[in-house]
Amino acid sequence: MSDELLRDGLAQTTLHPLGLRVEHAKGSRLTLENGEEIIDFISGIGASSFGHAHPDILSAIHEQVDKHLHVMVYGEIRQTAQDVAADRLLSLLPAALDAVYFVNSGAEAIDAAMKLVRRVTHRSKILAIEGGYHGNTFGALSVSSNAERKAPFGPLVGDTAIIPWNDTEGLDAIDASVAGVVMETVQGDAGIRIPDPEWLRAIRDKCTQVGAHLVLDEIQCGFGRTGRPFAFEHFGVEPDHLCLGKALGGGMPMGALVSSKEHLRQFAHSPSLGHITTFGGHPVPCAASAAASALLQSTDWNRVEQVGQSIEAAMRGCTHVREVRRIGLYIAVELDSSEAVNDAVQTAMQRGVLVFYFLSTPQAFRIAPPLNINDVDLQEALDTLIACIEQAHA
Repeated sequence: MSDELLRDGLAQTTLHPLGLRVEHAKGSRLTLENGEEIIDFISGIGASSFGHAHPDILSAIHEQVDKHLHVMVYGEIRQTAQDVAADRLLSLLPAALDAVYFVNSGAEAIDAAMKLVRRVTHRSKILAIEGGYHGNTFGALSVSSNAERKAPFGPLVGDTAIIPWNDTEGLDAIDASVAGVVMETVQGDAGIRIPDPEWLRAIRDKCTQVGAHLVLDEIQCGFGRTGRPFAFEHFGVEPDHLCLGKALGGGMPMGALVSSKEHLRQFAHSPSLGHITTFGGHPVPCAASAAASALLQSTDWNRVEQVGQSIEAAMRGCTHVREVRRIGLYIAVELDSSEAVNDAVQTAMQRGVLVFYFLSTPQAFRIAPPLNINDVDLQEALDTLIACIEQAHA
């Protein structure tokens, strides 16, 4: 147990923080104040999908900083950085998703989506999926699944309910009283759970049938993490609303609610300022995001899949790995126990490779390296991780 952050006057989120002190970061590597290097095999929990200090992203940030920082609350002044970020993002998406509301985080995007589906449908009930995780604001927590994490903060947002994951019978709950269904396309905190495509398409069809809106949360699984620009591309569905965050900002704090012009127009009247944010669409994250979208457009998806296959094969080759769940470079490695996971994660960190836990899946750890990780860092990370897994079971 460590109170190091609190002693220094900083809020602390866990009794067991990693405590690493980073001097600088480049590519897949973090350099600590003591000179040691650590391979970031989780991309800052998916926020730095093109590695740290990518020159294209840094160049865009520096260029924008020299022009101006914050000038006005979102939506009042036209800013070129917002225009370019929106244009590049929307060019990657289906034509029906033709407008974007930039916000500060993925959780804020979820809250905005919850407001929007109620505003557009004039209904109140919002359904979510067992095992889902959407963030820690009141709205996002209300549609997340982990009851233990929610209980201390109740009552949360009302008229929400959780339906079973990957269970067609549970879709009977989607009826004419439902404003929207909020779900991760691929569940992250549940340990990289990949849905049956038929089930996901059935949700899409049922929402369309009863007039409910489908909100896909791709805060973690979107923006290239699953081996395609967006995870829903694997499943033959399109959402009514798409929530993004993490990698969207290229390492800067940013989220987005992507929808149609028709739907997002509802925030502008009756009442006006139906959703408002001071720093959403900040020009510096927008500049970084525009650069990240350009990188996403030029990503070699064949190599991303090859890297994913290499990691999966290496992990499956470990004697004590019970299961590997993977789509693209979104990977869960399940071991015999939570104790083994903790030993493997801690030992790997001590030996220079950063992997990390899931909040709600203690028997597994996550791997999510930069999409552009080089072969040297990849092999070093895998060799180290294999040794740490074996040691954890010795």
